Amino acid sequence: MKIVFMGTPDFAIPSLEKLKQEHEIIAVYTREPKIAGRGNKILKTPVHLWAEQHNIPVHTPKTLRLIEEQNKFSALKADIAVVAAYGLILPRPILTAFPYGCVNIHGSLLPRWRGAAPIERAIEAGDEKTGITIMKMDEGLDTGDMLLKEEVKISDDTTGESLRQKLSVIGADLIAEALRNWKYLTAQKQNDDYSCYAARIEKQESSLDFNISACALERKIRAFNPYPGIYFEHKGERFKIWRAVVTEEKIPVGTITCRNNRLYIGCMDKALEIIEIQRQGKKVMNTVELLRGYNF
Repeated sequence: MKIVFMGTPDFAIPSLEKLKQEHEIIAVYTREPKIAGRGNKILKTPVHLWAEQHNIPVHTPKTLRLIEEQNKFSALKADIAVVAAYGLILPRPILTAFPYGCVNIHGSLLPRWRGAAPIERAIEAGDEKTGITIMKMDEGLDTGDMLLKEEVKISDDTTGESLRQKLSVIGADLIAEALRNWKYLTAQKQNDDYSCYAARIEKQESSLDFNISACALERKIRAFNPYPGIYFEHKGERFKIWRAVVTEEKIPVGTITCRNNRLYIGCMDKALEIIEIQRQGKKVMNTVELLRGYNF
């Protein structure tokens, strides 16, 4: 097949690699480069960099709602568009531009967790499993018919990063299987009654929240690891919590307390012991190591 690939983060790279082995990727769509730092350095997305390395044309429109952009897209005359964490809304003229439409590699077991952050929200909610769904795209938010699924267990040490990496590989295998067997797949409707909204993660969610249970906070720390992380302020510095465990230690609610060379967070019910931490501008370290040279 002739494919237009639409994606932005590292999550999409395994799928690009897999599809390139079996199909022709004629163009890549990704988010436009950002300007960052004092030197106004141009930061291209991982998908952008991959496409340049493989001499594949790259398109970075700010929106696909403009008629001229839709015409450019249609003029590529691909068979199908494959989408993986692209980040822009696809209007109907884009969805219907190619004979086989647009197919999405979605990081949840649909209809569970529709939206921008399905991987993080699944861990945060305490789900026991998640997975990848290959779906035909329609104009709704992840509401299209499902083609293939594969489950993944969420364990007590699963982080946002570890799950994302695992799902990216599964997604690559599943999209390759879907295109290989396209004519034989049976589409399945989603049951809206079982859907949840995986809202985009906002910056304010990174602030340490004492008003939830210790278990809920521990899951959130794992879900937001490594980005955007969970932070707290102490003596004018920001500390990022990388790993914590629930403990029966009695700690006053709403406090961060050092006891016996260990660091605890007092939550609504139990407490958390911080196992790995990062001081602002420093490397990630074991909390015991940090406390040897820092007084809480």
